[in-house]
Amino acid sequence: MNSEQDPPSAQKSPRTWTKRKRIWVLALSFLALAIVVIVITVPVELIRRRKSDDPSYSDMSNRPILAVNNFPDPGLLHANGTWFAYGTNAAINDTQVPHAPVATSTNFKNWTRVEEYDALPTIADWETNVKHWAPDVIQRDDRRYVLYYSGELKDWRRHHCIGAAVSESKDPLGPYSPRQEPLACPRDQGGAIDPSPFRDADGKLYVVYKVDGNSIGHGGDCNNGIEPLVPVPIMLQELEDDGVTSVGDPVQILMNEKSDGPLVEAPNIVRTEDGVYYLFFSSHCFTSPKYDVKYAHSTSLKGPYTRAARALLKKGDFGLESPGGATVSPDGTRMVFHANCESSRRCMYVAGINITVDSPITLTQL
Repeated sequence: MNSEQDPPSAQKSPRTWTKRKRIWVLALSFLALAIVVIVITVPVELIRRRKSDDPSYSDMSNRPILAVNNFPDPGLLHANGTWFAYGTNAAINDTQVPHAPVATSTNFKNWTRVEEYDALPTIADWETNVKHWAPDVIQRDDRRYVLYYSGELKDWRRHHCIGAAVSESKDPLGPYSPRQEPLACPRDQGGAIDPSPFRDADGKLYVVYKVDGNSIGHGGDCNNGIEPLVPVPIMLQELEDDGVTSVGDPVQILMNEKSDGPLVEAPNIVRTEDGVYYLFFSSHCFTSPKYDVKYAHSTSLKGPYTRAARALLKKGDFGLESPGGATVSPDGTRMVFHANCESSRRCMYVAGINITVDSPITLTQL
């Protein structure tokens, strides 16, 4: 054996380096190919989705109008030639702001907040003095009005139930006096929020609301992003003519699905002249960019409801950020909703909509 020869390890080094080099070249080639595929397919997919949307989404004349600053979850009423919107108390733990702020309009485009006015100046014994959410109003046969809202439970903070209050006169501005017991309060399911009243063609009154299951979730997105997810159903409750007395048990008409993220909420129902019921609702967490306005339809008020293939409004539509919490006028031609605006607030927007049976709902110019 020649003592001057390289040791075996040295003789194998070139072959080892070549193998490593080949692996690196192969890996870099795969990476380059993946980048090329992404660069080509992502724009194509975006274009495909854009082209699949109804042309109304490209018509900026249909763009919703920013109407009221810092006015989330608006409810809607038309009475005596005036539009009324009722909003969430957007302040955090501030007892000096209205429990139920109000804004008005005579043409639906230009709105004015009724400054320092509270439609619900007094509260019931069961609720705290803050965190009143998503009020909405309907008129009874005796011409008085009922305001439905979400009130925080005094004996179970951070959890809400549905309250009802009756106007002291025949003025939709109120003031409203609350009932001393919640209208809906499924504590074992997390409570309830987001009530919306509905009058059917036969004159019967109902209220639709969200069971707030995510409030007792296991954490994560809106407290319900960690498995096992807690059910978050939408419920329909029939009411007596007084609008504050329940008839029978509530009926489930929708349940959150995987595509909804942690929840569904903000339900609202309208009926067309053709007898088709449309259920509007939001999905995902209100703090998420995925928050949206979806809808489903049925020929029966109690369902089953068939979901539309596309959300009515989602991030990017008309430049909106996290649109949700929508309420549609009973005739199905106008809509109020909130979307993110300046200073991390949620502002009320207004829009015209067109509901045509067997066709997607679209936004229209006001």
